[in-house]
Amino acid sequence: MGAFHIEEADRPHIVRLAIIWVILSAIGIVGVLQINYPPYDQSIQGQDQAGTLKLLTALATPVFVAVVMMVVYSAIYFRRTTTELVDGPPMLGNTPVQIAWVTISAIFVLFLAVVGIATLSSENAAQLVGAPGRSIGTGGQTGGGGTGDENKEIHVQVIAQQWYFTYRYPDYGGVETTHLYLPVNHPVELHVTSLDIIHSFWAYQLGVKADANPGVDNIFHVTPQKTGSFQVRCSELCGLWHGNMVDSEGQVVNQSDFDTWIAQQQQDFAAISKVVPSYAPYYFPLPTVKGS
Repeated sequence: MGAFHIEEADRPHIVRLAIIWVILSAIGIVGVLQINYPPYDQSIQGQDQAGTLKLLTALATPVFVAVVMMVVYSAIYFRRTTTELVDGPPMLGNTPVQIAWVTISAIFVLFLAVVGIATLSSENAAQLVGAPGRSIGTGGQTGGGGTGDENKEIHVQVIAQQWYFTYRYPDYGGVETTHLYLPVNHPVELHVTSLDIIHSFWAYQLGVKADANPGVDNIFHVTPQKTGSFQVRCSELCGLWHGNMVDSEGQVVNQSDFDTWIAQQQQDFAAISKVVPSYAPYYFPLPTVKGS
């Protein structure tokens, strides 16, 4: 009784199910690997997330196929043909089935754990979340701060409030803008905070989603790798005009275009930069007089 025992009458079903499962699983895996998964590849971190989603979908495909196949197969071959209600054979105490179930599940879980640990240990994942970052606006090293330096991160303070986002560039005198512009292939350190209530900064195409809490400097990292526009929205229901916190004018541009743009912003912001700090973890002045 310790070994698998299959009734003679059930063996054709087992063989048929195994063949169908292998074929459909192979077709399904090939199919899901062809899908271009969000958030796509506009940033290195977004590309990593899309790769992870593809892996999980591929692993889930054989499980999904097995469940659907068993339901359909049972409905076709084992459907009730009489009006008499009869219970099927009990599965309780079937040790071989339990061992197989636990073993297969353990293999999947351990494999995903190894992949997850390897991913979290990667430089990209470490940069996306959890890295402490450098202190900015305190006299220390403050990011790129100019053209042609691709080894230092550009710091951007993301400031949420009811009901829009603004962006400050401490490396460029604290210039503040209403749209997020980033240079391509240049690492960026985002400092996300809020002036009033809880918001959530979500740059979907860049693969960045960060809570914006009052008094909290939430640090995230991103490295755009493709030029183009992206959308920013608040993903936390934050009040009557929550839907207004959508901006489709975010741009990833080449370095020369970014330098031209930031120079123009500095010129426009020159008068304000004389009275506000280049960076403030708790932000000042208050929202009612901000930018005025």
